[in-house]
Amino acid sequence: MSGVRVERDKDTGVAVVTLDRPERHNAIDLGAARQLGEVWREFRFDESVRAVVLTGAGGKAFCSGIDRGVDVPQPPSPYSIDDPLLSIGPKANDLWKPVIAAVRGMACGGAFYLLGEAEFVVAAEDAAFFDPHTTYGMVSAYETIHMAQRMPFGEVARMALMGTRERVSARRAYETGLVSEVVPSGEEVAAAVRAAEVIASYPTQAVQGTVRAVWAATEGARHQALAQAPHLVALGNLPSDRQAELFTARRSGFRTR
Repeated sequence: MSGVRVERDKDTGVAVVTLDRPERHNAIDLGAARQLGEVWREFRFDESVRAVVLTGAGGKAFCSGIDRGVDVPQPPSPYSIDDPLLSIGPKANDLWKPVIAAVRGMACGGAFYLLGEAEFVVAAEDAAFFDPHTTYGMVSAYETIHMAQRMPFGEVARMALMGTRERVSARRAYETGLVSEVVPSGEEVAAAVRAAEVIASYPTQAVQGTVRAVWAATEGARHQALAQAPHLVALGNLPSDRQAELFTARRSGFRTR
């Protein structure tokens, strides 16, 4: 598949899904979005896959969100919005096999659609998390809702409101609950695979039931919040041409915490 690479180990029951657009910092175009949905749905029927590791190619980025070169025409009504990232996550495709994210380098913006639907995150020491939406005149709705299930309110608000001017380090992400383990750079996939192999060795029905139970704990509030997201985005976003101007003009430095 172009844009998404899948490797299966039938002996261990672990599949590794790699976002494979390193020249674009693994930004997701419409083809990659479609492929991700297809991969998750295929895993529902593949009994040889019992746990999944999700990562990005190239070492510089896990994912930088939607590819800004993608043209996604929007309906004129604030009551509807077309967002190709809504269907890129495993839970959006009704997959309840555990997914572990292995993050190295940059993870920003739309990457949180994926991180928000993983069971837990393993990060390299050089991982950096940030949300650029407000900097470019966009509402951070889906991203903040996903992260609010994992991080304290103030940390989610700070990351979203500071935009590109501040990046959350792997260590800080660990301290605030976004990341469950920090490892030396280059070892994140191996660490995630080790954890996935342990989980895949257990009876899959019990594992999937446990995944479903954990998600049920916050599902009601999450679904209610996500129902408001498209309207907030439609009402609060600047016009796309103005967003593009800000994206071109603001190349500000940032600080890490």
